[in-house]
Amino acid sequence: MTDIAKRFTQNPVLSPIDLQPSRPGLEITCLLNPGVFTFEGKTWLLVRVAERPEQQQGLISFPVLKGDGIEIIEIQANDPELNASDPRVINYKGLDYLTTLSHLRLLCSDDGIDFYQPEGYPLLKGETDQEAFGIEDCRVALLDGTYYLSYTAVSGQGVGVGLRTTKDWKTFESEGMIIPPHNKDCAIFEEKINGKFYALHRPSSVDLGGNYIWIAESPDGIHWGRHKCIIQTRKGSWDSKRVGAGAAPIKTEKGWLEIYHGANAGQRYCLGAFLLDLNDPTVVLARTADPIMVPTAEYELTGFFGHVVFTNGHVVHGDELTIYYGAADEFVCGAKFSITEILNALTYD
Repeated sequence: MTDIAKRFTQNPVLSPIDLQPSRPGLEITCLLNPGVFTFEGKTWLLVRVAERPEQQQGLISFPVLKGDGIEIIEIQANDPELNASDPRVINYKGLDYLTTLSHLRLLCSDDGIDFYQPEGYPLLKGETDQEAFGIEDCRVALLDGTYYLSYTAVSGQGVGVGLRTTKDWKTFESEGMIIPPHNKDCAIFEEKINGKFYALHRPSSVDLGGNYIWIAESPDGIHWGRHKCIIQTRKGSWDSKRVGAGAAPIKTEKGWLEIYHGANAGQRYCLGAFLLDLNDPTVVLARTADPIMVPTAEYELTGFFGHVVFTNGHVVHGDELTIYYGAADEFVCGAKFSITEILNALTYD
């Protein structure tokens, strides 16, 4: 398979040990899938930080939001009604819970490699019962001076898309859940097309259909409609099980270029690309047959959940595309691509 990524020699650029937990009694288990943007001359990451209590012998414990605080739930590891076979999700008495609680944390860098947590910027946490299991995997889009933060809101009610906006990264407006469960991987275009907002998103289906990429339009970036499925999984391929959008599509002369993730039945996550029509982004022009990035480095193969490269953030400078990605559901890494090389890898219908 083709892999055209030029990985940072400094990878991983961030590991759980590099940050402090949000409160005493918790430990950072994973750093995942940052949203990326530029602000005040710096490169910024909005990193998903997954935390849990320090685990004790014979117990499974995990946090959930409750009111303004956190409740720690503890279950005996040998409880016959507990299924803890997946490190990410446990099932207890027929109900699903996440093993960690995620919030979003701002980090910045002068060179795009060495990141630090600046003072005076808040942690973004779950605020409602629709976010009781945390908020995850934020995509950041800048339109007309406003940053749109579309993220995954998780609770016992399901997994949906939440939205917050900001102009200064210190004060935020919450628009609540803009796409209800079960949905995630929402990437808003950074330009209106024919006066409308557009966004990619991914409904989750377990019976009819599948985990496919859809597109929607909106008059205001909050109320979404005219949904259309545009990218499906491919049987026997590297993206046979699920597909999902990365960050905001990149405007090129040939069309809107989208980097997306795909997974196979073995839960290996790779990156690919597709191209949408500039004037009608519901039209798919081309797609890569092979992935452009495959988990091969040790930090991508081994971690909290191995064999994973997953992105929802990037920076564009001319032909150079710098992708920041989650590796093995534990580390934050970086890689550079040539946009021209990605466009040349596309297969047109």
